[in-house]
Amino acid sequence: MEPLIALFIILVIFAIVIVGMGLRIVRPYEKGLIEFLGRYERTVDSGLRWVMPFVKRIIKVDMREQVVDVPPQEVITKDNVVVTVDAVIYFEATDPVKLKYNVANFVLAVTKLAQTNLRNVVGDLQLDEALTSREVINAKLREILDDATDKWGTRVVRVEIQRIEPPPDVTDAMHRQMKAERERRAVVTEAEGQKRSAILKAEGVKQARILEAEGQAEAIKRVADADKYQKLTVAEGEGQAIERVFAAIHTGDPTPDLITIRYLDALTQMADGKATKIFLPVETSGILGSLGAIKEMWNEEASAE
Repeated sequence: MEPLIALFIILVIFAIVIVGMGLRIVRPYEKGLIEFLGRYERTVDSGLRWVMPFVKRIIKVDMREQVVDVPPQEVITKDNVVVTVDAVIYFEATDPVKLKYNVANFVLAVTKLAQTNLRNVVGDLQLDEALTSREVINAKLREILDDATDKWGTRVVRVEIQRIEPPPDVTDAMHRQMKAERERRAVVTEAEGQKRSAILKAEGVKQARILEAEGQAEAIKRVADADKYQKLTVAEGEGQAIERVFAAIHTGDPTPDLITIRYLDALTQMADGKATKIFLPVETSGILGSLGAIKEMWNEEASAE
């Protein structure tokens, strides 16, 4: 009886060991490939899985995005300049079966493939183009690698060029060129500023002179208008006085003013440039007084206007 109990215990322990050896845990970011006697059987998702020991085995494949660092390498550009280029590749698995069985060492394979195509892409560019066209290089290299790695069950997400480093002498020449270009731009900017300042100053002087001339012309015009108005006012006053005189003559009611004017006309006719004597009437004082009265009357009328 005791041997049977011992055998039973041995079988139970053996069963527990077998069950324990067959338990496998597949993480959420992994896929499990089950092989039966060395042949692919099926793919399982994440979780607790059991496979028969010694007959089956489970291979875990990481489905997360991975990074491959491409070592620095020397590349000759189209204008025969040797530059050092390195890059990084981001990829993710799309088919765990192809990734496991179609390529032995994916990281090594994609690294060598990236180095080869990096030489081709950069070699078709001038140095200046290579330094300023990293986005173009990244896009071309990603497209090439994505097509080549499709049969390996992966997808190249992106490719980033970390650095493109020319030789030290070329770098020094580029620094000198950049410095000279910046100095040239500074000189041009300063010259343009001085030119603009001179133009603005000349325009300001021109505008000031124009305004000054316009002011002087306006002042002269106003003085001329005032003088003209004054002369017109005096002429109108004299005209009104003459009209009054002639009106008095025609009505037959002479005033002292009219008599004075008639005396002056008579004296003019008597002198007429040929006489050697001048006759003054007895009413000379009255005539002079009438002349003063006529002048005052004209002045008053002009002031009233």
